[in-house]
Amino acid sequence: MGTDGVEQTEESGVAGDDTTAVEAVSESAEAGDVAALLRAMESPRADVRAKAMDWLASASWSEDDLAVATARAVPELARLTLAETGHRAELLWLLAALADRPPCPDEDGSARRTAAEALPALLPFAHDGDPAVRDATLALIAACGREEDLPLLRARLGREPDRLVRAHAVTALALLDPGDGAWRHGLLTDPEPRVALAAAEDLLRTARLPLPGPLVDHCARAYSADPHEPDNALWPGRHKPFTDRLLEDPEAALRALAGGVPLAYEITGHWRDREAEVLPWALRETGGEDWELYRLAQLTRALPPEEHARVRQHALPYLSSGPPDVRAAAITVLARARTPQAVPEAVRLIEEDPGSYGTARAVTAVADEFGAAALPAVRALARRLDDVHSELVPVLARFPEAAVDVVEELTVLLARTGTGYPPVAVAVLDALGPAAGPLAERALLDCVTGRAHSSVSAVAAVAHHRVGGDPEPALAFFHEEMTAFGPGLTMQWASRLGPAAAPLLPFIEPLLAGDAAACAAQAVWRITGRTEDTLEPLARRAVAWERIYRGLPHPVPTLTEMGLLPRFAVEPLRRGAEQRRRVVHDFMTGDALHADYVARTAVRDLLETARIVD
Repeated sequence: MGTDGVEQTEESGVAGDDTTAVEAVSESAEAGDVAALLRAMESPRADVRAKAMDWLASASWSEDDLAVATARAVPELARLTLAETGHRAELLWLLAALADRPPCPDEDGSARRTAAEALPALLPFAHDGDPAVRDATLALIAACGREEDLPLLRARLGREPDRLVRAHAVTALALLDPGDGAWRHGLLTDPEPRVALAAAEDLLRTARLPLPGPLVDHCARAYSADPHEPDNALWPGRHKPFTDRLLEDPEAALRALAGGVPLAYEITGHWRDREAEVLPWALRETGGEDWELYRLAQLTRALPPEEHARVRQHALPYLSSGPPDVRAAAITVLARARTPQAVPEAVRLIEEDPGSYGTARAVTAVADEFGAAALPAVRALARRLDDVHSELVPVLARFPEAAVDVVEELTVLLARTGTGYPPVAVAVLDALGPAAGPLAERALLDCVTGRAHSSVSAVAAVAHHRVGGDPEPALAFFHEEMTAFGPGLTMQWASRLGPAAAPLLPFIEPLLAGDAAACAAQAVWRITGRTEDTLEPLARRAVAWERIYRGLPHPVPTLTEMGLLPRFAVEPLRRGAEQRRRVVHDFMTGDALHADYVARTAVRDLLETARIVD
């Protein structure tokens, strides 16, 4: 019993609600105090040790002061591993990760050497009674890369009783084996699927492209016999999971997909124009989660119209089952499949759940795909403007016949500072231009002079000019901002004033000779129409094939507006537009057309229309 009469146990390690010691661990970590974390690892309290272990583990992939200090603490981490702290497996994984990762800028790169020096004392854990400890020891052996440990790995493979640890023994041995690896072929037919897959995985890693069909089939059969989530073991960088290797060869990936490996969305994420080929399997991989349906919606956006019927058939049942978010996602899929039913369903969604982000996505998809036919949904949005999700408001900018009826409501949204409403309301009023009228002009001027938020005031300054035609408030605002903070992003907003922004050129033009040359060139061209000193910086930025983001200026559309393209940029842009592999990646899965296709179309338009100049 504790002195206060509260029993303390090893499981909780806490008396009552006291969390001071746990909070102290986080404070030490945030201060980069690894010594304090190492002391916490020897605390009698399990919760304190667990918190310290979490922080130390996070240092294996970060690049801050904590990561550098942790890498330098390998000898102490090895000592703790030998002691019984209750976190032996986690410490071994940490040592493996530190031994393999590239050193931080301030790190001397000795983590792998010191881990290898500590390894002999840790090798007995390869025979520990706990499979998790044996598993982590194999990863550490592979990370240290000592060929003298090969006999131990071969022995471990021969008598390992745990199927997953045995599979990892195959991987560790293959990464260290300097020979031709012929022994792996005998394991392709091992009765344990994970072992057979590990052997096939490493044979794929060392095979030349295109990947051999029989080996791909071995992978597919082994995986299908025991489907599982990708192995997140911290193997050295030279290891390549079989799914990653398959994706380097699209025909092999399609073959594995047909064999039962769920790669449909990964294939379309890496390769262009494969949506129709993977559709049957994509539908099988798409269940009733909203994120799964959004993936299908994006894939559908790139399908030929004749494939839409299959998507509709899959999505329609979700209109009447599952939570509201799933229904909204289903409507999004149906919109991307050009299903007329999506329009009235979007109206109903706005009436029932206007503030949901899912509703915003569904109605935006309906507006994208149906244009003027989506007007019933847009009018429903206008009727609920006071409580719809802020991401839905910008849809009104494409429908001036609906937006002009709610100008007063939009001006009310301008006053909802600290929310996402002011900038999107400004965007709609900007799109209306003079049609927004005097009420909007006054409200926008208040946004500029009130300075509730500098970015909102900046876009409001541009919109005020478009609505009322007077550039002076905008010029005064931008002059003050640039004087205080420099041009920065402000020059892009200011450049939307067009020739009226000429008084601001002394702030912007000096940047044409620096790192921000492309951004400055874009602004200068918008203001002056000059090409002699703006064309080259824009073209050099264009050949980087960056993603085109909504609402941000991009060099490719700007060059298309110019109608000019330097000769040096032609071949890099053409290569990017013609290759089969994606050039631009979409890490945040949306439901609109993949960002790579947007960029490719823009580049093709540029190449077809621009005059090539030397």
